[in-house]
Amino acid sequence: MRFGIFIPQGWRLDLAGIEPGRQWAVMRDLALRADARSVWESLWVYDHFHTVPVPTTEATHEAWTLMSAFAAVTDRIRLGQMCTAVSYRNPALLAKLAATVDVISGGRTELGLGGGWYEHEWRAYGYGFPSAGERLARLDEGVQIVRQAWTTGSATLDGRHYQVDEAIVRPLPLQDNGIPLWVAGGGERKTLRIAAKYAQYTNFGGDAETFARKSEILRAHCAEAGTDFDAITRSSNFNVAIGATAAEVADRIDAHAARLTPFLGADAAKRYVHEQYANSATVGTPEQIAERLRALRALGLEYAITNFAESAYDTSGIELFEREVVPALRD
Repeated sequence: MRFGIFIPQGWRLDLAGIEPGRQWAVMRDLALRADARSVWESLWVYDHFHTVPVPTTEATHEAWTLMSAFAAVTDRIRLGQMCTAVSYRNPALLAKLAATVDVISGGRTELGLGGGWYEHEWRAYGYGFPSAGERLARLDEGVQIVRQAWTTGSATLDGRHYQVDEAIVRPLPLQDNGIPLWVAGGGERKTLRIAAKYAQYTNFGGDAETFARKSEILRAHCAEAGTDFDAITRSSNFNVAIGATAAEVADRIDAHAARLTPFLGADAAKRYVHEQYANSATVGTPEQIAERLRALRALGLEYAITNFAESAYDTSGIELFEREVVPALRD
């Protein structure tokens, strides 16, 4: 199994209490730490502007600016976003942004794309909030534009939602055939159909029942599209709360809730944290987590992208995961 790790950027209130002037240093040092450890194939951030579970005035650092910065300071690790909302940037511009980051990084960029869902930030930034159907139609057109741009150096599309006319996208990405494309989301009628047509990677729910069902739906869409289901790497995101004992796991979850309490109130913080961990395969001791991930691997999960809510303040959970979980999944 391959592993990625999220770098805190503020979106999940995961830099709260750290002065804004120090936040880049925290993010940079965590990125360098991951870059130095071969257990991590990739690092990730989210493409969001406002915090969750409620908008606050706490900083949320912009994804593609971070991609460029991480590209400049790291040497080995791959760089991704989970995932870029296609409607937040013109797709031809996005293709150019990603290609530039790929050049800066020496060919280490991944592009995660999705339709976008966070209504508050959509409306706040003046994007409106189209129906789910329209957002996914934009995703389909956006994927066509970026793929064309990376293979030919320009893009032309007279679509319903996007019109570009010989948009020059140079430099091309350094990677052969362009930047690997991740289509994120588990929508069974449209998102997984788009993934079947275009993606090298998918990213959807990580509990065993959901993962198995959506995998079979993806397989059916691939058969319909004439694409190779086995050529698509399936991934999931995981909120990790790890400890040597059940008591340590509970302490880690309680500490997470305590950090969120000033923003949400005690009861709401506990509810939110419970929701984040309730169905996660990566809550427990190293042995419990490894057992659950093995079961998912047997269903076809090849790539686990992990989020440690406390990583800006405490890396002991990451260290335990690196030491005892990753080796167990590479047997």
